[in-house]
Amino acid sequence: MTGVDRKKSSLKDIVSKVGLPTLIIAGFWILTLVAGAFLDISTGTLISDTLKRAGMNGILVLAMVPSIQSGTGPNFALPVGIVCGLFSLVTAIELGFTGVSWLAVSILLSIPIATIAGYLYGKLLNAVKGSEMTIATYTGFSIVAFMCLIWLMIPYKNPKMGWFIGNGLRETIQLDGVGAAQLLNNFLRFEIGDFIIPTGLLLVFLFFCLLMWLFTKSKSGIAITAGGISPKFAKASGLNIDKNRIIANILSTVLAAIGIIVYSQSYGYAQLYSGPLLMAFAAVAAILIGGATASRAKVSHVIIGVILFQGLLTTALPVANKIFVGLDLSEIMRMVVQNGIILYALTQVKGGEK
Repeated sequence: MTGVDRKKSSLKDIVSKVGLPTLIIAGFWILTLVAGAFLDISTGTLISDTLKRAGMNGILVLAMVPSIQSGTGPNFALPVGIVCGLFSLVTAIELGFTGVSWLAVSILLSIPIATIAGYLYGKLLNAVKGSEMTIATYTGFSIVAFMCLIWLMIPYKNPKMGWFIGNGLRETIQLDGVGAAQLLNNFLRFEIGDFIIPTGLLLVFLFFCLLMWLFTKSKSGIAITAGGISPKFAKASGLNIDKNRIIANILSTVLAAIGIIVYSQSYGYAQLYSGPLLMAFAAVAAILIGGATASRAKVSHVIIGVILFQGLLTTALPVANKIFVGLDLSEIMRMVVQNGIILYALTQVKGGEK
């Protein structure tokens, strides 16, 4: 084998191992960072915003790991867990909790609610094997529509959440009124010029990543992965595949519920009604960018993917708006990147593969 052949083989190995979408997005992100520097956009600010958005969205992306590993594919029904988290969030406000106590109560309330919802969702997926991603998408859309009615009828009276006239909750609820906005972002935060590190937010994200990694190494985690890779072999080995799929989707739903609470406090607002409708697509795109497939995912894919995806959006959008003055291309570019990555990844799934 000649030197040229060895280089070609090495390049193919890198592309195969890392993934073409990951390499393309990483290269494009670096290119936009360089372009931003030439356009007098602070590189420190762009990277700081990337870290903040990665911490905001990280747990929501992490929720994809157990569902993919179980063989049910990317969890397009992420809104099921998100509305559980939002319900817990507003309930904690209604009960009068503020600051750190609000955060703790919101998370503690969300866990049992999301566990029940995840169990029912897992039972549904076991009944529709082979069509999980399609059913998941419709389930997510349906729960958001159903909760629009609940938000209108819910009898909460806290003036920070209710409409000025009539019943129900507002579409957007400000969290600074309960001392919850940027709560984790400001914990142990430090600055170096334009470079701001939201230490608390990143620590929480990495903590949940560690918990997920430990779970994947546990007996239950290995059993879930085995059932996702080869259901027939797992069944022949005596594993209860249906039970493991339910456990995986409970875990995914609980992570989604906790993730939206962390996201909302970082954003400073809780968005009800149609707010959660399309949040699953950004999470799916992020983990696929990180190198995951529709049937295989790891915690490392989450960390790489959320940084690259959010970094690209954070960096490319202001650069594009600076180049094309007078045109706001942010939403167009976000949708092109997000849905393009999902489409590419799904086309890589072989016929009949879970």
